[in-house]
Amino acid sequence: MTTPIVLLMGPTALGKTALAMALQDKLGGPDRVSLISVDSALVYRGMDIGTAKPTASELAAYPHALIDIRDPAEPYTAADFVADADAAVEEARRADRVPILVGGTMLYFRRFVDGIAALPRADANTRAALADELASRGGEALHAELTRIDPEAAVGIHPNNPQRLLRALEIVRLTGVPVSAQWRELDSGDVVERLGGKVLTYALEPEHRSVLHERIAERFDAMLAQGFVEELKALTARSDLHADLPSMRAVGYRQGLELLAGEIDAAGFREQAVVATRRLAKRQLTWLRSWPGAVHLQADDALGHVARVARDIGNQPGVLPDPK
Repeated sequence: MTTPIVLLMGPTALGKTALAMALQDKLGGPDRVSLISVDSALVYRGMDIGTAKPTASELAAYPHALIDIRDPAEPYTAADFVADADAAVEEARRADRVPILVGGTMLYFRRFVDGIAALPRADANTRAALADELASRGGEALHAELTRIDPEAAVGIHPNNPQRLLRALEIVRLTGVPVSAQWRELDSGDVVERLGGKVLTYALEPEHRSVLHERIAERFDAMLAQGFVEELKALTARSDLHADLPSMRAVGYRQGLELLAGEIDAAGFREQAVVATRRLAKRQLTWLRSWPGAVHLQADDALGHVARVARDIGNQPGVLPDPK
């Protein structure tokens, strides 16, 4: 029987990593479980504090695939993630381990589950023209254009996310077909078609939004105490990193570049980064609430759910019993 695939998703700062680690322990340790990161920032080396990356000691005890696999100067796409995640799942299964995908990059989860469409390659001329339009017209105007052309795609793309916004408009201009229609014409097939087995989905959510906001602020203050500004200075000392790279547009890093450029002060950096993180969490929760088939877990008792989730996983065909 084929081992099930477990998805553990939730908004930032809510304790997904701790829950995944506890599940690994409950299910028999790293010989029984493979943790696979679903995070568009954790893929980058040297971006440790501002991404709340698990520590070296945590990663030694709880290895995660797809962490530290790219240099910050290199792009990493949803298509890259699906290919890498598929490979990590297959490797886990060959070793008779349960693959648990854990993280908060909801687009990556969506594309992993639904598959990747055969979209056109990036076109430098079209992208340059769109970048000029973004500079002159602004993200709101381009998002309004996308809404007129492809309202379905526009719903899931924020006006302040230039990477996804420009890519969606680029695809439409290159093909004349709305990107949402092309998403439905999947080339790779959904996750069950590609990998087989059953998918178990768990969504970690806060009981009260205010608690999540408090955790976000507390975590950012901890990042500052751990040396986040120094990490930013080390990154910006590199001549090949700049504000237009996907890595440098990550929440916290984008605001940090403004701090180092003298555009905002330390108080403004903290405030803007915390607000941006709250907005990210809000978008993540919107995805989660409409996710089909997800079992919703209250974060205030996240570790209390470990036995129940472990039992769900252990009862699936293809899961080897814990020998202990």
